[in-house]
Amino acid sequence: MKLPIQITARNMSLSDAAKNTIREKAEKLDLFYNNVMSCRVLVEVPHRHQHKGVLYNVRIDMTVPGGELVVKREPHEDLYVSIRDAFDAAKRQLQDFVQRQRGEVKIHEGPPVARVNKLFPEEGYGFLATSDGREIYFHRNSLVNGDFEKLEIGTEVRFVETQGDEGPQASTVSVVGRQ
Repeated sequence: MKLPIQITARNMSLSDAAKNTIREKAEKLDLFYNNVMSCRVLVEVPHRHQHKGVLYNVRIDMTVPGGELVVKREPHEDLYVSIRDAFDAAKRQLQDFVQRQRGEVKIHEGPPVARVNKLFPEEGYGFLATSDGREIYFHRNSLVNGDFEKLEIGTEVRFVETQGDEGPQASTVSVVGRQ
């Protein structure tokens, strides 16, 4: 960490053992990402419940290049469990941040887009032109909303490609822009 950790207690006092636990766990965060600029930990007892006893909240604010990561967990009656859970969540957030920064996060693309380039209404089929220049067969039953009669040359559609008896074919064809 670039700056020393800041530990704050609200509506309570922290023992030296609890402060040392927080410091140790904060130092371990550097193992997952060594560019954490600052880390602020707030331990508080928000209010006392007659039936539940004392509940501890632990909030962690970490400043990283390009942003701030905030962890706030559900209150727990054991201070050390609250600290552990908060730092486990902070570790996961740091790991996710590093993956996004490296571009390792998977991007889920939607179904491919194509345009209708040939249509045979009497026979009930047509062909799609894909962006990579291929031609893919589709049948009237492939259309999601049964809009085969409304199709025109040039209509943009999304589709799922499958392998048919005579090559690639489109199934689950839906017109782009219509639900």
